[in-house]
Amino acid sequence: MIKLKAKAKVNLFLEVTRRRPDGYHELATLFARVGVADELSFAKTRAEGISLKVSGGPRSLGRPEDNIVHKAAVKFFETFRMKPAVEIRLKKNIPVGAGLGGGAAAGAAALLGLAKLYRVPRSRFPALMRIAAAIGSDVPFFMLDAVLAEGRGRGEKLKVLKAGGRLPWTVLVYPGEPVYTKEVYGNLRVAPAGEIRERLRDFGDLCGLIKKGSFSPGKSGKLFNRLEDPVLPRHKAVRLARERLAGLGADAVLMSGSGATVFGLYRGRAAAARAAAALKRNRSYRVFLTNFC
Repeated sequence: MIKLKAKAKVNLFLEVTRRRPDGYHELATLFARVGVADELSFAKTRAEGISLKVSGGPRSLGRPEDNIVHKAAVKFFETFRMKPAVEIRLKKNIPVGAGLGGGAAAGAAALLGLAKLYRVPRSRFPALMRIAAAIGSDVPFFMLDAVLAEGRGRGEKLKVLKAGGRLPWTVLVYPGEPVYTKEVYGNLRVAPAGEIRERLRDFGDLCGLIKKGSFSPGKSGKLFNRLEDPVLPRHKAVRLARERLAGLGADAVLMSGSGATVFGLYRGRAAAARAAAALKRNRSYRVFLTNFC
């Protein structure tokens, strides 16, 4: 049996530079992996087929065949021309519709886990990456053994970023109500070209600070998420969670991806732990104290 953890992500930066003719949007984003994770296990079976068993998630996850893990497995066996005979178990710990990339992380873990179970050689990793890009824009990031990566295109064009120093602690707050990506991009208005150019300069500066080990939460003016524009006015729960976190001493607060999760950065674990404890008093919140890993 193979066991893997599918870690979540936040976006330390996200600008939308244009809408493409195919309906997708071009992004400039900084992915950052965090310690919250779904859990997957893989075992070969005597019976042919792909068996996916999901626990811990809402009923809205629907049929196993519609899950990105199942879709990844189907593409894996088609690509490598193998007959499937496998049982996959997925334990959901990452909230759904949270902007934390839970589905994409699990899809990537499915490809990596099956590759290990069936001893696919490392030389075939490019084929796995092509599957990853086909099943989801964020999936390629989770295929990387990296904490940070710059993302371009739909998010699938990646450049690993190595931090030159310690990164801050973070508190994640999921306010209990999902926000769905289709709605967010449907309400998004792409910014004027001049404003986008200014933000992309900030993006370059932020990546430079992290590389040099000069980034700290107190120098957080470069953090940005364009998708806050369509989300915060329409989703009171997200807006209030963001305000609450900002009032608990966070040096920087931002929404991750298309929401609904917001996160705060703290210089030390003690301050982050105090904020997390205060937020957990709200029973509708799911709160995670974690680091970048």
